[in-house]
Amino acid sequence: MAKRIDVSGLTAYYGNHKAIDDISMTVEPRSVTAFIGPSGCGKSTFLRTLNRMHEVTPGGRVEGKVMLDDENLYGAGVDPVAVRRTVGMVFQRPNPFPTMSIYDNVAAGLRLNGTKKKRDLDAVVEKSLRGANLWNEVKDRLNKPGAGLSGGQQQRLCIARAIAVEPQVLLMDEPCSALDPISTLAIEDLIGELKEQFTIVIVTHNMQQAARVSDRTAFFNLAHVGESGRLIEIDDTERIFSNPSVQATEDYISGRFG
Repeated sequence: MAKRIDVSGLTAYYGNHKAIDDISMTVEPRSVTAFIGPSGCGKSTFLRTLNRMHEVTPGGRVEGKVMLDDENLYGAGVDPVAVRRTVGMVFQRPNPFPTMSIYDNVAAGLRLNGTKKKRDLDAVVEKSLRGANLWNEVKDRLNKPGAGLSGGQQQRLCIARAIAVEPQVLLMDEPCSALDPISTLAIEDLIGELKEQFTIVIVTHNMQQAARVSDRTAFFNLAHVGESGRLIEIDDTERIFSNPSVQATEDYISGRFG
């Protein structure tokens, strides 16, 4: 069941540097929320706080709350590894496990979680590859290396790997930035299908992409160079792109800065 995210008063640090400051927002279940804004304003840092990846970075720490329905992901006794199973992540560059086959790439998380029977693995691998719109392209070469696929296919393989463990939220950090236009379109179409099952949050530098794929858009910015990133506004995507309520959002969208 896709879950709702409620963030309140979230501040993230790298050592003594405050990367993002006092962010509060809600992400609705079974929707796509896009994060836009200039480079260095904390979009990816904020994304990584949503599945506790930020604290893996040396000096990374977080203050504030991230609620997934009624569970505080930063609550006492919460296992970060369990959080990352519930909140999956797809990175900027496709990163299939290079020594593993297509099949083993998708099955890796399932095996870590204790699924052993080949029949069970087969069923989920096929379901996940179908879910990532990749099954028909790879069904006859499942034992070939995942790294041998094209860039766009590798990214869809990484999406299949992420959804195989049945997360409730899927985070995507610029998932198309390393891809050609045709592969980008395939990923965008896939995002539209996946939101029927998952809560999706995507960071993108491509404004047209945000307008095409998302239901809501959040604009992040820095007050001044070297300061911490802030959430300037979040609203329905159509309104953000046609009639934003903050001048800085309009300036960014229209290309006057950023």
